[in-house]
Amino acid sequence: MQKVKRISRIFYILWRYDLFGLLRKVLKPGLFSVLIIPFSIFSPSRDLARGQRIRLALESLGPVFIKFGQVLSTRRDLLPEDIADELAKLQDDVPPFSNELSREIIEKALQLPIDEIFKSFDATPIASASIAQVHFAVLKGNSKYPEWEGKHVAIKVLRPNILGVIESDLALMHSIAGLIEKFSYDGKRLKPKEVVAGFDTTIHDELDLLREAANCSQLRRNFEGSNKIIIPEVYWDLCHTNVMVMERMYGISIARLDDLKAAGVDLKMLAVDGVEVFFTQAFSHGFFHADMHPGNIMVSLDPQTFGRLISLDFGIVGTLSELDKNYLVQNFLAFFNRDYHRVAALHIESGWVPPETKVEELEGAVRAVCEPYFDRPLKDISLGIVLMRLFQTSRRFKVEIQPQLTLLQKTLLNVEGLGRQLDPDLDLWKTVKPIMQTWMNQQVGFKGFWEKLKSEAPQWAQKLPTIPRLITTYLELEVQAQKQNQLQEIKNLLEKQNRFNFHTNFVSIFGIGAVLGAVITYFLLTMSR
Repeated sequence: MQKVKRISRIFYILWRYDLFGLLRKVLKPGLFSVLIIPFSIFSPSRDLARGQRIRLALESLGPVFIKFGQVLSTRRDLLPEDIADELAKLQDDVPPFSNELSREIIEKALQLPIDEIFKSFDATPIASASIAQVHFAVLKGNSKYPEWEGKHVAIKVLRPNILGVIESDLALMHSIAGLIEKFSYDGKRLKPKEVVAGFDTTIHDELDLLREAANCSQLRRNFEGSNKIIIPEVYWDLCHTNVMVMERMYGISIARLDDLKAAGVDLKMLAVDGVEVFFTQAFSHGFFHADMHPGNIMVSLDPQTFGRLISLDFGIVGTLSELDKNYLVQNFLAFFNRDYHRVAALHIESGWVPPETKVEELEGAVRAVCEPYFDRPLKDISLGIVLMRLFQTSRRFKVEIQPQLTLLQKTLLNVEGLGRQLDPDLDLWKTVKPIMQTWMNQQVGFKGFWEKLKSEAPQWAQKLPTIPRLITTYLELEVQAQKQNQLQEIKNLLEKQNRFNFHTNFVSIFGIGAVLGAVITYFLLTMSR
């Protein structure tokens, strides 16, 4: 019954925002496209832009669909710009659940009463989203951790029964994706089943707060000693799959520019720091915060850490392999050198373009995308948009864009937009180029060779003493193999000899028998006369 109500609600929302009208334009002619005609009539929202209608529909359908729209907004290689821009505006803000329920979840997860863990606990959440909400508290020290005494913390609590809601909506999304793939002209190109499957994985990852705590801990370790960014400490003994306790961060949201100026923060330096931090994550660490919107970034006003960035919310992270980093760095360097042939060749070398693709054709398409940017000052060139345009162009050549790269491109657009809000004259390339060159120097040349040699040294140190034994073992096995081969050859010769002897004996016996038969026959004939 609950499922029927949910489907009815979805149909109502699709009619209200005239999404059936949009579907009719992309569906193949057939029974399904005919059946939805009545639902595309007299919609009250027909005059709104299509992107706006889709955004409002997702907001009306609730938290899971809002989250899906946010993830979908990153796939600019699949979506038209107007729709992707609207989906990026989706706000993940929902009413909090009750204070009593929040306390109950924390106590059950940590298996202790609230009063035994915290000196004070603010039952009213400071923030509430579709997946979880956040409370502030002050820790009590104990015999194991006396240093906890008086520590200010933030407690993230997963929404109760959220898994059931998510599973139900995900099942509907998978069904809708199947219909789109089957009945839409662009069904195969858009790969709706794969998009929903990717979202399925992402949202299930966010439901595990231990995973988020691990992401936070990794980023904190990566930036240990940094004077540009602060990552909160995780209190592992107070973490569970549905509860995460971390150090409370104090600062001003990076979106409050007037307050930052009034506090004396250098916005130009802050913009450079933000870009450097992101590219350091991506190209030095290969592990980056993939949800760097203004709601997740603050600026410290503490005298000891004044002006440093503060990062929050670690549910979504991205990783880049050495191959990914090499692809991106060389693409950016080739782009700024106007080496479009190299950009095209990189696409083919990466294996993401079908091998039969003609380099010259892809080079021409890349040139058409990139060349207009060189009429602009370097400070006005967006690396995120360049990357997006390359992905969109590559789509024509059936390129399989890797999910981690679309996640990076989405985050890069966020970082660029934020950087230019802080400093409209930010020259992104000037800031990023040294980081890329450092990475390239580490990969190629004597320095790169030496660094790799040092990183491999511990493994070789373990293996070198075993080499004589391995060589001896190999030689013994080789001798045994040769003996086995010799024995097999002798066996084969004996078998051949036996077969030859059998054939010889058979012929001899047959010959003797034939002669005896002939003699007996002759004798009998002679006697009969």
